[in-house]
Amino acid sequence: MVSTHTERLREISGRHNAVLKELRRAFAHGELTEDGECAIEGLRIVEEAIRSGLRFRAVFFSESGKRLTECLMPQLKANVETLVLTDKLFASAVPSETPQGVAALVRVKQFKLQDVLGGGQTDGRLALVVGVVGIQDPGNLGTLLRSAEAFDATGVVLGEKTVSAYNSKVVRASAGSLFRIPMVRTKSTEVVSHLRERGIRLLATSSHQGRSLYEARLAEPLAIFIGSEAAGVPREVLSMVDEVIAIPHSSKVESLNAGVAASIVLYEAARQRQSLERA
Repeated sequence: MVSTHTERLREISGRHNAVLKELRRAFAHGELTEDGECAIEGLRIVEEAIRSGLRFRAVFFSESGKRLTECLMPQLKANVETLVLTDKLFASAVPSETPQGVAALVRVKQFKLQDVLGGGQTDGRLALVVGVVGIQDPGNLGTLLRSAEAFDATGVVLGEKTVSAYNSKVVRASAGSLFRIPMVRTKSTEVVSHLRERGIRLLATSSHQGRSLYEARLAEPLAIFIGSEAAGVPREVLSMVDEVIAIPHSSKVESLNAGVAASIVLYEAARQRQSLERA
């Protein structure tokens, strides 16, 4: 039997519906709407947005995805606009080649730099800030955000020439971490002074040179800068850090991708910090 919540659904057949146009535009540009809303797609991501307590502007179902109303509608507040689109109209609005039949516009949390840098002072954790510079691959950034949350980073700074965190592929790869971890966008060189004022030590990763990760001291307030796989951390940022670290790996492999490298460093930081707490 199809949903008992169908009375809340409104069918849309035209491309020019205002909220549908916002969804399409947000997906196309990979940025927030003027009202600070992010376009998301897929059952798991929508459920993660609900679990993260985000406010929904509208939820869109395709005709063939109406079965998803059974599990999602009871979790949505009654004032959330819920729309049903023809499969063709839905597919024209979302970027996925194989859409799952549900998308949404959600208001994401906005953070300030002090939220990203203040972890050590506000909740007893040692600051662990991830600085991202020049990462263009959305899958890498999404993986990095997911690992940052998994290994208890206090926040992420998105530097220059870095892909938008609201790109649909970043959102998908982050598996919901994007909705929760404190994150700001600013120039990497400008954030350095704020980090130093708080006594946060600055590290950068390199694929070819620097202190081995095995020897690095990571159980202290830290900011770790990660660069793109192709160019690495820019020289102007490297000149400002206290130390460069490298992940030992086989010489048969030229480098690790940025998402993997960040995950390994964050894991090691979490391991050292847990060992210190147990000591």
